[in-house]
Amino acid sequence: MIITKKMVWMFDEPREGDFEQQRLKFGGKGAGLVHMTQMGLPVPPGFTIPCEISVQVSKGIWPEGLKDQVIEAIQKLEKVTNKKFGDPESPLLVSVRSGAPLSMPGMMDTVLNLGLTKTIAEKMAELNPRFAWDSWRRFIMSYSDIVKGTGREPFDEIMEKYKSNKGVKSDIDLNADDMKEISELFLKEYKEINGEEFPNDPYEQLFNAINAVFKSWDSPRAKTYRKINKVPEYGTAVNVQMMVFGNLNNNSGTGVLFTRSPMTGEKKVVGEFLFNAQGEDVVAGVRTPINIEELEKIKPDIYKQILDLANQLEKTYKDMQDCEITIQDGKLYFLQTRSGKRTARAAIKIAMDHLKEGLIDEETAILRVEPSRINELLHKSIDPTETKAPIAKGYNASPGVATGKAVFSIEKAIEKRHSNEQVILVRKDTKPEDFPGMVASVGILTSRGGKTCHAAVVARGIGLPAVVGAGE
Repeated sequence: MIITKKMVWMFDEPREGDFEQQRLKFGGKGAGLVHMTQMGLPVPPGFTIPCEISVQVSKGIWPEGLKDQVIEAIQKLEKVTNKKFGDPESPLLVSVRSGAPLSMPGMMDTVLNLGLTKTIAEKMAELNPRFAWDSWRRFIMSYSDIVKGTGREPFDEIMEKYKSNKGVKSDIDLNADDMKEISELFLKEYKEINGEEFPNDPYEQLFNAINAVFKSWDSPRAKTYRKINKVPEYGTAVNVQMMVFGNLNNNSGTGVLFTRSPMTGEKKVVGEFLFNAQGEDVVAGVRTPINIEELEKIKPDIYKQILDLANQLEKTYKDMQDCEITIQDGKLYFLQTRSGKRTARAAIKIAMDHLKEGLIDEETAILRVEPSRINELLHKSIDPTETKAPIAKGYNASPGVATGKAVFSIEKAIEKRHSNEQVILVRKDTKPEDFPGMVASVGILTSRGGKTCHAAVVARGIGLPAVVGAGE
């Protein structure tokens, strides 16, 4: 009898080692999901494939027995959730997400709503048509983008043209019939650019998505990020997790929060939230979200629960946390916790406050502030007595002042950088693949997004001045 090496761990399965050892093996996201599950936080069930498998799979080699263990893990999820993978009557849908030992925000890939087919979407539409067709069109685009490598642009163009023809600005203004029609247009586009029909086998979808997420470790943007931030070649884990839906209805939503301000270090839970949306909408800046504090008036009980659990996580990890949450029909779920990216000014304040509060010792406080980022404290700022009227206003996503020529493409930013010209990258929003162009610029300006969107998080992480959501 051949004994196959264990390569898949359920979130609620016992693990060896302390949190640091688990982080190195299962990635920050995977270790955090396990830890939150053990703490009793509301975490959707799932499983993790550890970082060490990444090296083999990224080269196109699946270790013997991995597929069987993934199938076994899905079967365990089916029992826990009372759902069935690929069953139209009670479908189990999952997310497939990356998770390296050190946080690399937006640098690797995620596939949501996996397990959907047109047949399943049609059945779901009998109960909630807009949700069904919205989820289906999202999955077609995500799968083509991440798994087939087509990028989002062909589908974004279809969506923008459709909204323009309808005379609406936001996806939320489209009804169920619109979403169904868009999904048909997406299917047609998928076949045209990929030369094949969209896959109907959920396991084919799953194995291809796992493969794509592993390979995203070696994407150009991920390599660039690791080089700039001196991240070791750990590889990435893959987390497969039962979907919870922020786009289920108007009693649902998704958000990102920080247990302290990543801009100033103020001891206050800050973040952003979008109703009737999925997590990618917040990160991509597709719609400008509300401040999470506004939930106190709209959903006071859930807001209190968010504050209590967020503060619990900060005390447990002894550091400012960056958390991803989803509310599905009034029920709160935590999908991620990690140490949050912050400005140098915030890093100093948070370290000193944690020292005063007894969470950390002096040595740890000193190590919390990277020496290479001290120069950020010398960033220029606009004279508060300046009287010239701004041409646009947005969110101060990352501090500093930048002056340069406006460029509107990643290629142009890189080209100008090679010519030693200073440029400001101007975009509707930024996507992970835009990272090389962002680091080639001296500042970022977007017309969409909030303080937790991709542009904001990346800019703070590399000390780049940024204004986002300047659409008016």
